[in-house]
Amino acid sequence: MKMKLISLCVLTAMSSYVANAEASTENPTKEEKVWDITSEVGAIVTSGNTETTTLKGEIKAKHNLESWRNEYKIDGIFKEDEIENDDGEKVKERTNEKYSLSIQGNYKLVEDHSHLFISGSYASDYFGAYRSESVLSVGYGLRLLSKSNMYLDFEIGPGVKRFEYQDDSTETTPDGKSLAGETESEVIGVSKLDYEWQISDNAKFTQLVSIEYGDTNTKTVSETALMTKINGSLQMKVGYNITHNSDVDEGKEKTDTETSLTLVYSF
Repeated sequence: MKMKLISLCVLTAMSSYVANAEASTENPTKEEKVWDITSEVGAIVTSGNTETTTLKGEIKAKHNLESWRNEYKIDGIFKEDEIENDDGEKVKERTNEKYSLSIQGNYKLVEDHSHLFISGSYASDYFGAYRSESVLSVGYGLRLLSKSNMYLDFEIGPGVKRFEYQDDSTETTPDGKSLAGETESEVIGVSKLDYEWQISDNAKFTQLVSIEYGDTNTKTVSETALMTKINGSLQMKVGYNITHNSDVDEGKEKTDTETSLTLVYSF
């Protein structure tokens, strides 16, 4: 734990130097809109020999003020598959369902190159490592790279996480008591890298990596996306998400992946 904290401190110090150098040699990013809102929707329905239904949606908003840059996000995914039960009958069964909400306020310290943040999030996952997770965190953010067509932001800080075990969890306390359906809290460390590259007028690449480090579990999330413009406000998005939990129930996979093709509308 001590070595990880030392490494993060060194990384932050190096990041400050890089950010100052970039700010003096590169052009600033283009002016941001006061409100930047995007809505995303995707649906896959198959029938015939196999019947499946997958629905995915997301709304993201950024509110740019003189001293604050606020971020809001709501997303969800639902999947239903047709399976054969023990009696040989075909029935529909929910195989994936999760929703999340997050809000973050960023107080600007030096234009858009550094900020203090406070963030809160809630996630509900019927098939994940935990039934629900709530995180409240604060910290410091820095723009490591600032160009006219790309940026790279880094954030780090402490937080508190409250999580609920699944009802069928096999986890137990040291004295053997079942943790199924129980709720626990712990202090965690959070960090995030947020990269965006406007490849051309019609194409944009984004990469987000976030880590929640705790004694009970370390959660790492990677979100990769490529968006291409269809018309002035409509875009097509190809996304690939990876979620890794260091500690999960026996029989569950530590890594979940999701590949999506959706339409994104910008306001």
